[in-house]
Amino acid sequence: MSDPFHSYHDYLDSRVRLFVGDLTEHAVDAIVNAANSTLLGGGGVDGAIHRCGGPAILEACRHLRHTRWPDGLPTGQVAVTTGGRLAAPLVIHTVGPIWGQHHGSEASLLADCYRNAIALAADRCLSRIAFPAISTGVYGYPAPEAAAVASKAIADALARHAVIKEVRLVFHTPEQMAIFAAHQQFGS
Repeated sequence: MSDPFHSYHDYLDSRVRLFVGDLTEHAVDAIVNAANSTLLGGGGVDGAIHRCGGPAILEACRHLRHTRWPDGLPTGQVAVTTGGRLAAPLVIHTVGPIWGQHHGSEASLLADCYRNAIALAADRCLSRIAFPAISTGVYGYPAPEAAAVASKAIADALARHAVIKEVRLVFHTPEQMAIFAAHQQFGS
């Protein structure tokens, strides 16, 4: 099957690739949802994933709330559900930090989102996952700072998990991708 998406930047021997477009259309092993702690859907990427994936995702999230996370998914942690009708069979949900609301621990919490999602994917022997730009939308995390944190966390996680062959970073606009590319810490 050919890949209909064009990667604009590649890093770490093409294990990390940058794309512009709709995260929900990427046929990888799992996409990462920038969820809110309720896991019950919301706006932005979260809303798009729930809309495109259909009711199976919401049902699985309700089950997680009932069985594992009754008070909601904590910031930086991850949970996995079906992908429903998405091109990816699984969704890894993570809650990014809200800028200015975590007493200076925003960077470590954002890094946890990426590291924990990659570790969960590796534990399930998944090889290809796709991320949105976690926390850079309504959660207000400045995109340049988020790029540095995310890229360092991804590089660290990939060094630990050889089973992960490709991490896709999918940006909504070319401008968002350009900011990430200008501030990433992968190196060349």
